[in-house]
Amino acid sequence: MATKKPTHAAHMKKAEHHMEQAHKWIQKAIQHPGALRAELHVKKGEKIPARKLAAAAKKPGVEGKRARLAETLKSFHKK
Repeated sequence: MATKKPTHAAHMKKAEHHMEQAHKWIQKAIQHPGALRAELHVKKGEKIPARKLAAAAKKPGVEGKRARLAETLKSFHKK
């Protein structure tokens, strides 16, 4: 038995669902606001030094993931 091809409407519905999920990926990625700052021992209200952030990004585990995400989000900043 041949499989049916999805209709255009079904394809669009699936694409729309994917866009909704991808739309808020940053909000979903940040589960613990301030956790990286606490791990790096930077006081609240102060900027994390670039050198400290770069060093943390090379580390494995959750701290490294948070630092790499912070570097990525930093590049999104419009001046």
